[in-house]
Amino acid sequence: MRSIPTVSDEIESLAKLVEDNGGVYFVPAFSGLFAPYWRSDARGAIVGLTRYINKGHMARAVLEATAWQTREVLDAMEKDTGVHLKALKVDGGMVYNSTLMQFQSNVLGVPVIRPQVAETTALGAAYAAGLATGFWSNLEELRQNWQIGHTWEPSMAEAAREQQYAMWKKAVTRTFDWVE
Repeated sequence: MRSIPTVSDEIESLAKLVEDNGGVYFVPAFSGLFAPYWRSDARGAIVGLTRYINKGHMARAVLEATAWQTREVLDAMEKDTGVHLKALKVDGGMVYNSTLMQFQSNVLGVPVIRPQVAETTALGAAYAAGLATGFWSNLEELRQNWQIGHTWEPSMAEAAREQQYAMWKKAVTRTFDWVE
């Protein structure tokens, strides 16, 4: 029996075993922290461990780290541009993890929208080839092909969201100055 999940489906299954992260935060700063921190001296950390913590809490903390990092980048973008996010359109393999997508919606406080075809990089290449060969006549024809596959709506109270975000930021600061 494996002790560390190796398939993303296993991570979601483990994360669903618990209601929350149990106070555990995982900061994946394996080669430093990038946007918005730009700290090459930071290193990865798992904080908040107690004897109560199990594999489910750890799996949830790993999933949540992705959502918190996304929030930090989007918050920095909003601060720089003054543009407020109304929804987040997502693609790629991680969008099939409903637990992560719901949490992402919760921490951003906006809907998260997955398209019908979630591998949009490959789709974009196909669209470019189709436009170049005349298969499609214009961009509007391509826009009409885009369809929503699933939407997650935020369900976390703002006070809980901000309290958990403060704990995430506290965990992030624990990774600073690790390398001298």
